[in-house]
Amino acid sequence: MHKQGAIPELLIPASSLEVLRVAVRYGADAVYIGGEAFSLRAKAKNFSISEMQEGIRYAHEHGVKVFVTVNILAHNEDLEEADAYLTQLQAMKPDALLVADPGMFMLARRLCPDIPIHISTQANNVNYETFLFWHQLGAERVVCGRELSLREIKQIRERIPDELEIEAFIHGAMCISYSGRCLLSNYLTGRDANHGACTHPCRWEYTLDETRQEDGMLVHTRLGEMPRFSIEEESRPGERMSVEETERGTFIFNSKDLCMIEHIPDMIDAGIDSLKIEGRMKNALYVATVARTYRKALDDLAKGRDVYESNMDWYHEQIRDCTFRPFTTGFFYGKPGPDAQIYDSNTYERNYIYLGCVQGFKQIDGHQYVEITQKNKFCVGDEIEVMRPDGENTVTVVDEIRDEEGACMDSAPHPQQKLWIKLRTSADICDILRKRG
Repeated sequence: MHKQGAIPELLIPASSLEVLRVAVRYGADAVYIGGEAFSLRAKAKNFSISEMQEGIRYAHEHGVKVFVTVNILAHNEDLEEADAYLTQLQAMKPDALLVADPGMFMLARRLCPDIPIHISTQANNVNYETFLFWHQLGAERVVCGRELSLREIKQIRERIPDELEIEAFIHGAMCISYSGRCLLSNYLTGRDANHGACTHPCRWEYTLDETRQEDGMLVHTRLGEMPRFSIEEESRPGERMSVEETERGTFIFNSKDLCMIEHIPDMIDAGIDSLKIEGRMKNALYVATVARTYRKALDDLAKGRDVYESNMDWYHEQIRDCTFRPFTTGFFYGKPGPDAQIYDSNTYERNYIYLGCVQGFKQIDGHQYVEITQKNKFCVGDEIEVMRPDGENTVTVVDEIRDEEGACMDSAPHPQQKLWIKLRTSADICDILRKRG
């Protein structure tokens, strides 16, 4: 139920059970996850049935909701398995199912009558009649297409019932296709983005040449002619793809990341009920960083607009403490201009390196050792930080590293190795260990 002016829900992604626990501890009101099938992030680690059950239990114990994505665009051969999967979800009782395909919607309504259904952005929800259509079928929430402005969202809010909730992205990667319906991955690699297997070809490196053909030869455009271009992807030498420039320009793929941290009041004024962070393929450092930053921003705003605005520098500083691209406000204030694209690189900026998440601790000879699954290399003597849910970042030093058998190590070069680490400060479960990049 929409309440005008209320602080919206903070909805955080989770790629695994470990990341779900981090999202819960770092400030999520709700978490969205995907199973091993029927989710549009097939390359993410995702949740087994038992992990999903444990994740729902853990989140509910901490007063946090769990939404499960079932948002593939299904083919005939998917439906029998979907039937069995939805029956399992009905027994697990997540707080909502995220659905895009009308056929999957009908299956979910029949097999999961007790679970609310949210309509995924994958369904291209960009006008109030679409919102009303899904509401009449029984949906309780609709996720806005990224192509909507705040003005358009406000118009939608004015034309739909209060009980129909609006969810919108507030942070994360922008898709270069119409709310995710991209054919590039399928065309170039045979992996279907709309079946959860996107290879993100929009981030690959391409070479763009201004050319035209004359007697079988590639020559430069003559003065006064409309330029023609061809592109070549770095791993496909000789396979040139034609790109034509019109009066409107040439379409370039690589968008900046969305960040609306300083515009939350405008999103509330538009009538948005849930603020969604993109990133079901991101690691625990990313999730902890964005969840903690947006949680504080929302809590500060609840105390007053002046409190929120006075801490803006802190929000901007913190949000860059994980991997990110340069930021944009997307379509929220109108059609993005050329400065919403990145033309010189497809890589992330990184101020911190993720070392691991504290999973446990024990005493050895009177000293606390924390357990992590190592993500990136670090060494004895390194200065690192312990990142905590309350906003504190404690600088400390790695005094000792031990493997699972207790043997001492000078460095930890092997990803996914279980380690015990002695630090010069205490740490708790779900604290994040990181070092400056």
